[in-house]
Amino acid sequence: MELAASLRTAARAVLAVTALTLVVSCSHSESGGTITVGAGSSAQSDLIAEIYAGALARTGAHTVVSARLGGRADLLAALDADRVTLVGDDSGDLLTALDPRSTARIPDPESAAAQASEATGTTVAQAEPGSSVSDALSRALPEGLAISDIADGTDLRPDFVLSAAQAARLPHSLKDLAAHCGELTVGIATGSELDPLRPGPNPQRDVLTPLRQVYGCDITHYTIYHSDTALRDALRGGRIQAGVLTAPATLLPGGPGDLVVAADPDYAFRAQNIVPLFRQGSLTGTQIKKLNYVAGELTTADLTTLTRRLRDEHASAADLARGWLDEHDL
Repeated sequence: MELAASLRTAARAVLAVTALTLVVSCSHSESGGTITVGAGSSAQSDLIAEIYAGALARTGAHTVVSARLGGRADLLAALDADRVTLVGDDSGDLLTALDPRSTARIPDPESAAAQASEATGTTVAQAEPGSSVSDALSRALPEGLAISDIADGTDLRPDFVLSAAQAARLPHSLKDLAAHCGELTVGIATGSELDPLRPGPNPQRDVLTPLRQVYGCDITHYTIYHSDTALRDALRGGRIQAGVLTAPATLLPGGPGDLVVAADPDYAFRAQNIVPLFRQGSLTGTQIKKLNYVAGELTTADLTTLTRRLRDEHASAADLARGWLDEHDL
């Protein structure tokens, strides 16, 4: 309750941005001043901030990263106070913070269909026009803030995973797996181990209900685990047959191992794609275009691999970002 209240407070603070904010923001781009990229207190946020800062620096801008700013509410407050110019975020989590009542789930109809086809050979259920996360996020943005292209190749939703033994006998898509859900003992991870900026899920609201509503996957036997690592240990020990992680399995320390991810083509779990959020008028057209190039190249595999190297191997975020930008000629 306290976290939800703080997010609502931050969102209301951002909503207070006025025309004066726009004047101040415009002065940044007109004067060629420093672009400050904010990062929250997580390895993923640090990495994204360094990628954005490095990419913008290659347009000739002077950039700095302001790291360890705290949670999402702190990042929104820093944008509102003009302490930072730009932050990177997960689209679905940002939408939840700005509009908790939104029911949008898919990223956008075209990218959702493409991802579903690539993963499973199926098509995503048709959504009503304007019901995508990207559309809902655009509507929810407070005055004075803007986003550029969402990185469709970054899929950071929670993963439904099967143990190796169960994966050998069960389908690897939630559409086909739904008929077997009642047979399984399923673990549900809570906490924020894999993404410290993501609020821990409510098992009923965020896991059991959407799985039942979207796929008819009615889970009757489940166990709550305080962390994703504890859930993985339970899967390996045979205490459960399936589990729902708080983020992609590739973010687990050491990687997913022999766990098998069940595809979620109809988005029971809300789309989570990396998106830059910035003060309106603070970036030039060339700089926004550079951010769009980053969005076009960034993938889940890139992001999760680099995040693990930063978090678990204590590599330099700036060095990792520089290497990625060089590799993609950005």
